[in-house]
Amino acid sequence: MLVLVTYDVSTQDKAGRTRLRKVAKECINYGQRVQNSVFECCLDASQALLLKDKLVHLIKEDEDSLRFYYLGNKYDTKIEHFGAKSTYEPEGILII
Repeated sequence: MLVLVTYDVSTQDKAGRTRLRKVAKECINYGQRVQNSVFECCLDASQALLLKDKLVHLIKEDEDSLRFYYLGNKYDTKIEHFGAKSTYEPEGILII
């Protein structure tokens, strides 16, 4: 299923900037960055739970925000893209 992960981490202090880097690094392990704090992740149910658990433990709930949008397996009809950044096929071949 495609899961859209968005976050807003307070960076007013050094600890916040560290949390931001940790959240971004964890998201990179699971998906593709599509905007600064937005990742598209193709996950199965157990991976989604694992990622959510990791991220919830990284943030400070009184300062930061974390959202998960579960778009399911038929996500291709739910996404439209316009603008500068080219889109990608989440389940396609990735060349690194």
